[in-house]
Amino acid sequence: MEGFPEALANLTLAEFSERLASAEPVPGGGSAAAAAGSIAASLVAMVARLSLDRPKYEPYRATNERALETAEAARTKLLRLADDDARAYGGFSAARKMPRDTPELDEARNRATEVAARDASEVPLAVARECARLLEVIATLAGRSNLNAASDLEVAGRLSAAAVHGAAANVMINLPSVADERYAGGTKVELNDLLRDADRTLARVTQYVGGGSLRTPEDS
Repeated sequence: MEGFPEALANLTLAEFSERLASAEPVPGGGSAAAAAGSIAASLVAMVARLSLDRPKYEPYRATNERALETAEAARTKLLRLADDDARAYGGFSAARKMPRDTPELDEARNRATEVAARDASEVPLAVARECARLLEVIATLAGRSNLNAASDLEVAGRLSAAAVHGAAANVMINLPSVADERYAGGTKVELNDLLRDADRTLARVTQYVGGGSLRTPEDS
């Protein structure tokens, strides 16, 4: 894609910020949501590492090991999805610019737009799903990890929840162009569930963090 030659993950934070601030349509909100989710996953990994091999948190070893594995996979996947989102929206934008001077060209444009819109919906939907899963891990980890890093875990939770909401917004704005009512209806139902659960899970995270104490270990 013109103007988007390299992976976003290879940019410095300043370069990524500059790209977002430009007048170019990509990267945009979908990529930003994915990047926020990846940062959240990095914080989860940090908290887990700060908890492992410390005697106080030994009863929570299994929880922290699982959280670390999940977080490392999520942060890599979400960075990839940030690129995928930029490419998908770039394809949608290109389809919308196709000529429509004749009935044949207009039909070709409409078909291309529908296909590209579905791609541009599927990627942020994947981001929302991944960040919702990460948020559940954060809720499990809260009160079962290093208390000195509890605020870092809450930041991770808030970033994850924001990423779910942001990615969902990007799905919703593309659904009308998909021209598939069954797909759109099912996707909206899933998004409503994801958003409701994300808000409830974030509330649990803030409750556990605010408690300032350790919880009962998970059943192994």
